[in-house]
Amino acid sequence: MKNGSRQRSQTSLTEGPIGRGILAFAIPLFLGQLLQQLYNMADAWVVGNFADNDAFAAVSMATHISFLIIGFFNGIAIGGGVVISRYFGAKNETETERAIHTNFLFGIAASVISTVVGVLLVPHILVWMHTPDSVMPDALTYFRIYFAGVSTIIMYNICMAIMRALGDSLHPLYYLIFSSLVNVVLDLVFVAGMKLGVGGAAIATVISQGLSAILCMIRMCRVKDYTALSFRKLHFHKNILSQVIRQGLPSGVQNSVISIGNLVVQANINSFGAYAISGHGAYSKVEGLVFLPIMSMSMALPTFISQNLGAGEYDRAKKGAAFGIISGMVMAELVGVLLYFGCGQALQIFVDTPEAIKYGTIHGHIVTMFFCLLAFSHCAAGVMRGCGKSMVPMVVMLLCWCGIRIVYVTVALRIVNEFRMISWAYPLTWTLSSLAFLVFLRKSDWVHGFEQ
Repeated sequence: MKNGSRQRSQTSLTEGPIGRGILAFAIPLFLGQLLQQLYNMADAWVVGNFADNDAFAAVSMATHISFLIIGFFNGIAIGGGVVISRYFGAKNETETERAIHTNFLFGIAASVISTVVGVLLVPHILVWMHTPDSVMPDALTYFRIYFAGVSTIIMYNICMAIMRALGDSLHPLYYLIFSSLVNVVLDLVFVAGMKLGVGGAAIATVISQGLSAILCMIRMCRVKDYTALSFRKLHFHKNILSQVIRQGLPSGVQNSVISIGNLVVQANINSFGAYAISGHGAYSKVEGLVFLPIMSMSMALPTFISQNLGAGEYDRAKKGAAFGIISGMVMAELVGVLLYFGCGQALQIFVDTPEAIKYGTIHGHIVTMFFCLLAFSHCAAGVMRGCGKSMVPMVVMLLCWCGIRIVYVTVALRIVNEFRMISWAYPLTWTLSSLAFLVFLRKSDWVHGFEQ
């Protein structure tokens, strides 16, 4: 091993009070995710207030379509973070260094592939989704620009995954604060001022995400120990790459296939018209914001679990998993109750047409009371990824959140062709995935996942 001094921003989660350690790591993740949501919310708010309903509908579809492609590579990046965390927790400096550079080089390759695939496939995806004719021109404009610059988004996520795996959740937050402010300013300049519509919103997103990626890279290069990034050391280390793929490929496949399931659901939503698209899209923005504390907890768990298992702290890993899951479920249900009663008012932040608000409220009133199940599934999946069992959440979520969800929506709408039938797909599949994860956590010896 090499000798190196650890930077203060890089934190070992194998020592100290468990709850305090997880929360201290999760809070910057929450703030970072909050700012990440501001990217989408700023686009949605500016477009919703300075363009028409069709433009807002185009931006509303961005999450599912973009995640179909970049979600695959982001899932693999999660696996790379687990590998880095395990070696970092075990204080294996040589393998930690190799894992960092292998992951970064993977991000470069993923950026090139995503750009090509996104530009070529998006027009066909929009047609397959039965995108309304009035929405299609704006949607094509937005996604062509978005995927032309998708490398900025992927490289930020790769850098962020590496820094978080080393226990640094603060610096990505600092850089995101800066780029979020830039994004808001550029949205106002391009959309409200220059009247560039959805194209201006896409340009603002690409530029601001690019700034985040550059700042992360500068920080990683300036670190003065073995975790520093050096472009001369970029190399695909075979043993590391195989571990990254083994840990991350299930998450990547899961993300992409679930996105296909969500696109099928979105296609059915599209059949109810532009107001249904806008209402559901506005609700998704609200849900994405209020659910951030729970998502941050689920994102902190893989790093906590993998560092402690790498250090041989099995009992500590179990206690951390219990703390994360229970606190995530409690927070989720409190948020769900609040959103149930304030759904209509929250939707008005993004849309002001009664028809769109009606659709968003119908959806919100059905799903919010089941947020505790959604939280359990996300946190349990985080535990599974942290212990090297990423195949488990992949199989569970593909079966429940993709397969069963598609079958249900297809059959349900043939029986009762009402919008609310689509909304019930979510509580149903959250329940099934929660039951599957509960059985696995209770019956399996997951703390010895890496050794097995």
